Amino acid sequence: MAYQALYRVWRPRTFADLVGQSHITRTLQNAIEQGKFSHAYLFSGPRGTGKTSAAKIFAQAINCEAAPTREPCNQCAACRGILDGSISDVIEIDAASNTSVDHIREIRDKVKYASSVVPYKVYIIDEVHMISVNAFNALLKTLEEPPKHVVFILATTEPHKIPVTIMSRCQRFDFKPVGNKVMIERMKHITSEENIKITDAALEVIALAAEGGMRDALSILDQTISYAETEIDIEDVLAVTGGVSQQILTDIVEAMHQQDVKTALHLLDELIQNGKDPGRFVYDLIYFLRDLLLYKSAPSLENMLERARVDTAFEKLATSVSINWIQQAMMQLNQCQQEIKWTNSPKVFIEIAILSITNPYKEVQGETASVDSDAMAKLTNRLAGLEKELTVLRQAPVAEANAKGEASRPTRKMAKANRFKIPYEQIRMILNEAEKAALQEVNTKWVSFLSQLKAINAPAHATIQDSKPAAASERGLVVAFRYEIHCSLFVDNREVIESTLENALGKRLSIVPIPAKDWPEVRKDYLANQDTPKQEEQDPLVEEARKLFGDELIEVND
Repeated sequence: MAYQALYRVWRPRTFADLVGQSHITRTLQNAIEQGKFSHAYLFSGPRGTGKTSAAKIFAQAINCEAAPTREPCNQCAACRGILDGSISDVIEIDAASNTSVDHIREIRDKVKYASSVVPYKVYIIDEVHMISVNAFNALLKTLEEPPKHVVFILATTEPHKIPVTIMSRCQRFDFKPVGNKVMIERMKHITSEENIKITDAALEVIALAAEGGMRDALSILDQTISYAETEIDIEDVLAVTGGVSQQILTDIVEAMHQQDVKTALHLLDELIQNGKDPGRFVYDLIYFLRDLLLYKSAPSLENMLERARVDTAFEKLATSVSINWIQQAMMQLNQCQQEIKWTNSPKVFIEIAILSITNPYKEVQGETASVDSDAMAKLTNRLAGLEKELTVLRQAPVAEANAKGEASRPTRKMAKANRFKIPYEQIRMILNEAEKAALQEVNTKWVSFLSQLKAINAPAHATIQDSKPAAASERGLVVAFRYEIHCSLFVDNREVIESTLENALGKRLSIVPIPAKDWPEVRKDYLANQDTPKQEEQDPLVEEARKLFGDELIEVND
């Protein structure tokens, strides 16, 4: 017989085999035993967590000759027929290949006929989110009033794409990512039964690489078995998954903490040259720092560590680094992880992150240290010249100094003019109509809006991600930007940003940007002058001048 992959050989055949989903298996078992199971179910969750397996086990349990039973016997003709696919009353459909309305209409036409072999006809539709809108509409009536002998089980990894009208007619079960401990115990059982020698450390790395998917874990284990020659150890798993050993992670973190840029960048370059995945390296490094932070905060949490093993080097590193340093490093790496998703040069961003973590002031210090004697001589001569000019200015008449001061004013104004011009009048109009409820409504949708914008236009998202709503009315929104340059960049992306916000809120708001550092003063001035009548605001000439030239260049004298 041809070789079968481990995940196929060890596919769950009973609810007990379905690890990590006890909140689902217990509910289904009780419903089957009491004869109170539903006509339609929606199984949602990440890949490889047991959705399709649970659907087939459920189909066996309700059709088993020993029913009602908490577990299928896997021995009777019905159970065996469902397992090998010979019973036509249990139909498994791949929605990715059967997306059209005609396929669903075919199901609707056949569903009224009674099952031929077993008591219940079961339709298992995998990746149901892939079918078209018209197909969902065709399925709707059948789900609402199906025959008593029919059960529908819809499985999906993207439940947010399922229409609400479909979801409301199903009992929904959310499958969770399988925990690392549960996954390791399951793999220990399988390797023991298969007479495979593997270390506990190797199993831990496999569990971490699987990211909650039991099927992925068995696939990695299968691949590692083919790679290793004798007993499987951690190095074999790292070679297969592209992960980074703890020793290298320890060396890189220690180099960054010791401000040894050369060593840190050299280690990174070696990893990339050896074919390691840059994204995987950042992922492993974040988890390693997470474990370091937990262990340093409370050594008793050792059993919660997911990436690191407590050895002498790890304990020494935990003693030397501070909690604040770890947190700052994790923030830098998290930002790096987001940036490398949108670039073809991930190594560059990782190098920047390492430089930022190693020493944010390294560049300044390096520039100072690299100044040679000639440059120092030039600076000394220039300083002497400036001192002479200062002496002349002190001896010159006051009028001359004032004249020079007046001459320098346009320069200051020009410098100020190059900054982002705050639209005071637009802000005042919004503040005049601002309501707390309007701002709260925007704040509740802000995270959702940013997520939508990131999916639609990443550059536009980058300009507004470091900002927050400051004031809102029914027609406008004042947004305080952390960096002044982003206010100008926002203007270039205004249309897509306002359009996305409209989709999130259900209404159109005109966004007015302002640097966050200027917002408190603008708000304070508005509140201070709210009850004070301003002659210039009532004057049509002044109002027209404001529109033409802006507030900064207008000075009104009574």
